Amino acid sequence: MANEIWTIKRCLEWTKEYLAERGEEHPRLSAEWLLCAATGLARIDLYMRMDETLNAAQLETMHAAVVRRAKGEPLQYITGSTQFRMIDVACAPGVLIPRPETEMLVEEVLNYLDAEVLSPEAAARQRVELPWNDEVEEARKAEAALADERATAERRAANLTAADEAALGGDVLGSRAYAEELADREAEEAAQAAEAEVAEAAESELDEYGIAIEGAGQETASAQDAAAPAPTEPCTARVLEVGCGTGCISLSLAWERRGHVTCTATDIEPRAIDLATKNRDALGLTADEVAFSLTNLVSSIPREEWGTFDVLVSNPPYIPTDVMRSLPHEVKDFEPDLALEGGADGLDIFRRLLNAAPYMLRAGGLFACELYEGALDAAAELCRQAGLSDVRIVHDLTDRPRIVRAIVTEPKQRQ
Repeated sequence: MANEIWTIKRCLEWTKEYLAERGEEHPRLSAEWLLCAATGLARIDLYMRMDETLNAAQLETMHAAVVRRAKGEPLQYITGSTQFRMIDVACAPGVLIPRPETEMLVEEVLNYLDAEVLSPEAAARQRVELPWNDEVEEARKAEAALADERATAERRAANLTAADEAALGGDVLGSRAYAEELADREAEEAAQAAEAEVAEAAESELDEYGIAIEGAGQETASAQDAAAPAPTEPCTARVLEVGCGTGCISLSLAWERRGHVTCTATDIEPRAIDLATKNRDALGLTADEVAFSLTNLVSSIPREEWGTFDVLVSNPPYIPTDVMRSLPHEVKDFEPDLALEGGADGLDIFRRLLNAAPYMLRAGGLFACELYEGALDAAAELCRQAGLSDVRIVHDLTDRPRIVRAIVTEPKQRQ
């Protein structure tokens, strides 16, 4: 194979046919992914450079990747990465591969944070009514009215008929020019007047740097002070994620609301913590923004942080034991059982998280979990029995029940 001339086109077509013969569901897409990983090109670049020849190293990489894929190994493990919402996430054997359903879990958390936690900061950015706003508005209206008059005059001059021209003779062109000149002069005068009013109002209160002049316009300053809101500290939400895997949930939350969300994320698998840390570093996020901890569920959370989180989110192991046997080959034989199996009904870890939620969350905090489609009704009922409110089931893109979310109304303190 290495001694022959292999263009991108030839390699793409050969790989597609080879994988199709071995039962690949989407052989062309898989071939494109593998070629992109081997060449470092984007998918669109493959089609722009079809006649380009692969070098020996690229061919060797491609050959090894095709062999692995033909055995059923997930593409994400072979290529070493996948895309999740707005970020690229490194993937590796031993750590669960991010799924599209989990992107919806992130969306649910973001919707909650925007509406219930971060909204006060947005409200503080609303327009403040300054004393001279009304004067500026009146000047703007006057300028608009004069502009309308000018347009009317121009239309009147332009619509003179041939009969009008005959009646008025040589004065027609002069009438048209006069109307246009008059409209121009009136509009210019109105604009100058408006600018003067704005400048006069502003200069009566502020110096050239925008600082209030001492002793000037005491009544205006008092009105402005009354209208402007008091300065507030930037609002920051705190998220606790349990079972972080690649870190895709916490990293997406921190990335998409950078400066407004900090995350603490735990996992019991050392390979997951190492990979999540690698992904954090690749994004340029800091440990203050997303902190990863190797621990069992919430065991490492300091007691002083209990009850301080706005969200507890998790994509826990949730596949029922009986269902594990029927999983696709590339999931069952390659992805870690520890991140998949959730006990007889798929809710073993969920129950433990539900028990921890009232201790970890503040009043009004969100508890949100991705779960097996057949377990959502039972999970919702468990939330109600635990005293959580506003319990909802969210469906995924294929209209299967996938996420349960609920609100902690009565936080608990362990004695």
